[in-house]
Amino acid sequence: MRANVHASCVEYNKKGVLIYGPSGSGKSDLALRLIMENGAKLVADDRVNLQELKGKIKATAPTILKGLLEVRGVGIVKLSSVNADLFLAIRLVEKRELVERLPESDTYEFSGVKIPQLNLYAFDASTPAKILAALIML
Repeated sequence: MRANVHASCVEYNKKGVLIYGPSGSGKSDLALRLIMENGAKLVADDRVNLQELKGKIKATAPTILKGLLEVRGVGIVKLSSVNADLFLAIRLVEKRELVERLPESDTYEFSGVKIPQLNLYAFDASTPAKILAALIML
């Protein structure tokens, strides 16, 4: 199965992270911080192609958006881009939805393949560090 989803995606140490949520929730901003401050690589911004292949979820950029990252207040920035196998999904929540201190496990499912999911607020200063900590635990 293949799908094109409204999300951003980065790769860190060969592990793909899908970042999704409503418009304006901070997907591109969080991807930018993971890339510029933490050494992640861009997979795709705004739209991500997903494909189930051999029990894994493969993430790629649509051709027209490959290597492009929207940086609010700056414009469209051209970066190199990679493909990634997804290991973690981040569902962005509103600030008024409290991020649980010790959440129960949650999953993101695509075409029968499940990966861990965290529910985070994009604009907390610690959010990129929380994502990297979660990747270490996988």
